[in-house]
Amino acid sequence: MERVNDRVDRILAVVETIPPGRVLTYGDVAALVGSGGPRTVGRTMALYGGTVPWWRVVRAGGHAPAGHEARALAHYRAEGTPLRGLDPPRVDLPRARWAGGAADPGEAADLRDIPAELAAAIPPDRRHTPPSGTPDDGTTGAPPGAPTR
Repeated sequence: MERVNDRVDRILAVVETIPPGRVLTYGDVAALVGSGGPRTVGRTMALYGGTVPWWRVVRAGGHAPAGHEARALAHYRAEGTPLRGLDPPRVDLPRARWAGGAADPGEAADLRDIPAELAAAIPPDRRHTPPSGTPDDGTTGAPPGAPTR
C-alpha cells in the first residue's frame, strides 16, 4: 500500500516541474503521478501546495483553483500564461497546457518522458513532512476548506 507522504511528494514534485507560463490540469497531474485522481491532487494541493507554484494546476476547463482566482490571475499575467475570456478569464488550455520538456511549446516533449522516479529524486530536506501531531493517513484535523496558503 502506498504511503500518503509518498503520493504527496510525487504530486508536489510534478507541480514543481511545470515551467512558468504553462499549466497542467488536476487530472494531468494525477495521470503523471499514477495514483489517485483529480480530487486527490486537488486535496493535496489544498493541504500542502502552498510551497509550490499552485496556480499552474488548473481545473479541466482552464479555470484557476477555486477561491484563488484573483491571486492566480496575477501569477498568470506575470508569467505570460495564455488566457481566454474576460469574465472571469481562464487559462487557454490548448495553448498553455505543458507537454513536458522545455517551456517552449515547439520543443515540448511528451509528458510520459517525465521519469517515474521523479519523487525519489527529491532531496530528503524537500520531502513533505506532516506537521507534528498530524496523522499520516491523509487527514489533518482541520475543517474542510480551511485556509492552508
